[in-house]
Amino acid sequence: MTIEKNNTINEDVETESTENVELTEEKTAEPVFDENETTAQTIVDPVEEQLKEIQQLQGKLEEAENRYLRLQADFDNFRRRTRLDQEAGEKYRAQNLITDLLPALDNFERAMNLEADNEQTKSVLQGMDMVYRNLLDALKKEGVEQIEAVGKEFDPHQHQAVMQGEDENFGSNIVTDEFQKGYILKDRVIRPSMVKVNQ
Repeated sequence: MTIEKNNTINEDVETESTENVELTEEKTAEPVFDENETTAQTIVDPVEEQLKEIQQLQGKLEEAENRYLRLQADFDNFRRRTRLDQEAGEKYRAQNLITDLLPALDNFERAMNLEADNEQTKSVLQGMDMVYRNLLDALKKEGVEQIEAVGKEFDPHQHQAVMQGEDENFGSNIVTDEFQKGYILKDRVIRPSMVKVNQ
């Protein structure tokens, strides 16, 4: 009987020990599973953070590229404007001098319209005419031309109407008289002609 009791006790101990082993296996299995979950989460979190960082860096790169393109466009515009300014400066370099000379030309024209009473006055007028023509030649070399007015249709870009009149010899809106000559430097009007326009 004692042998049987020992056997049953041994069996109980064995079952308890197997239950304990199973429990310990279950207990050890659970923490391993939890560790796997946290490992998966820790793997996912850095990936998401890296994706966010990549998106931020891509945004910064696009912004930098846009800024670079804007700067390049601004520089190209600046270079073009500078070139145009230099060309205009070269083309119209004599404009200030010519503008200052125009009143002198006007005075020459008025003086030459005087009638000469004697030989001395005629010789002075001839000398003035020579100086006047030399000035006109020098201005032509710089690209200055007189604006044709009388008999031409009124052009507000080239003519300044100071009077209106009625003349049967001219059509409507035609310049009948010129009071002051106008001048063009290459393609720029320096001074418009002062004219009388037929109605």
